[in-house]
Amino acid sequence: MRVPFLSLAGIAVCFADVLAATSTNPPPAVTAIRAARWLRVESGEVVSNAVVVVSEDRILAAGPAGTVVVPAEAKVIDFPRGTLLPGLIDGHTHLTFDVEPGWENGSVRESAAESALRGARNAAVTLLTGFTTVRNLGAEGFADVALARAVEKGWVIGPRIIPCAHVLSPTGGPGDNDGFIPGVVERGYRQGVADGVEAAVAAVRYQIKHGAKVVKVMATAGVMSFEGTAGAQQFSESEIRAICEEAHRHGVRVAAHAHGPEGIEAAIRAGADSLEHGSLMSDAGIALMKDKGTWLVPTLATWYWDQFTPEDSYPAAMWKKIRSMGRLRVEFQKKAIAAGVKVALGSDAGTYPHGKNNLEFWQLTEFGLTPLQAVQAGTIRAAEMLGMEKEIGRVSPGFLADLVVVDGDPVADIRAMERVGFVMKGGVVYTNAWPGR
Repeated sequence: MRVPFLSLAGIAVCFADVLAATSTNPPPAVTAIRAARWLRVESGEVVSNAVVVVSEDRILAAGPAGTVVVPAEAKVIDFPRGTLLPGLIDGHTHLTFDVEPGWENGSVRESAAESALRGARNAAVTLLTGFTTVRNLGAEGFADVALARAVEKGWVIGPRIIPCAHVLSPTGGPGDNDGFIPGVVERGYRQGVADGVEAAVAAVRYQIKHGAKVVKVMATAGVMSFEGTAGAQQFSESEIRAICEEAHRHGVRVAAHAHGPEGIEAAIRAGADSLEHGSLMSDAGIALMKDKGTWLVPTLATWYWDQFTPEDSYPAAMWKKIRSMGRLRVEFQKKAIAAGVKVALGSDAGTYPHGKNNLEFWQLTEFGLTPLQAVQAGTIRAAEMLGMEKEIGRVSPGFLADLVVVDGDPVADIRAMERVGFVMKGGVVYTNAWPGR
């Protein structure tokens, strides 16, 4: 199996550069990047001998050499090989979480402060493998909100983070069920556990009050939790609808975790903006998604990675669900993608090692997308799903200067997306580990 081009050893070497790339060390006023190829993700056009001019944190100009004026004072960075792309976007991460011994008891062993520090480590790895924006779907104690603010202030390095704080779950659901005895880790609406419309609305308001920028609702049971099945519907449709309506009143989008068909259909009807996993989607669910314009974030690489995960990483009950769901979901997810539902990339990193997020591009092609469509899913399409399509996801004047260079042509070889050698976020270069330059 191939690994990302920027190895963990390479990441360690890059930290000297990274420490200089903070808000206390602003980028040069003007930077010009010259590349052998630039893939315009919106059209699929490949521009040879491309030049992109960056002014502070924004793209000033982009086009073929000779059509773009490079200011005399610009710092010039040359890439005589490789492909220039917009910064990558991951729509489903868990930065404050890792699968490691004892992880299932983390809620009684790890404080929110420790989770945020764990997230800082994982955020740095994620950024250095090319992901300049991520949507983080769940964290205890508002740890991901704190992490997002720390990145924004330049205290730590990481991608731009859209946090959801606590996931919303009914009592005993995948956001609540820890397998502990009564009285241990009892949760309420402040921690996202709510029963009934009134409590569900209060849970939404509380997460948003304390910094959530997206709401995640657990429409069905989960795999990495102690319910008997992963597919059973959890919240009622009326509860999900109340959650969606309240979030939308605040201008916040809703991501619905959903494996089973009943919960999938209920979440779509209720107004969820994106469907996470969509493992056992029915024909009716596919038709609903297309009718409503709901995004699918299929999180394929996590299932792929399970092949390399030691059995003692999960309790036996969870392994049983992982194996059964892993087999069943292939047919259903391929059918949904073939039907033309809107797809955005989400890796579910955290359920497998951070820094391997790039595997999702390849997995999307294994499930039916073309290489170009897979690249689009992790750039322009993901930006659309987040409602940030006028800020990120393409290389265009006025957009944030988020840029990556990969070793190879991803349209010819999608595994090139795992070989990221240059990362710029908001005009700041975070790594330039390109070989042979």
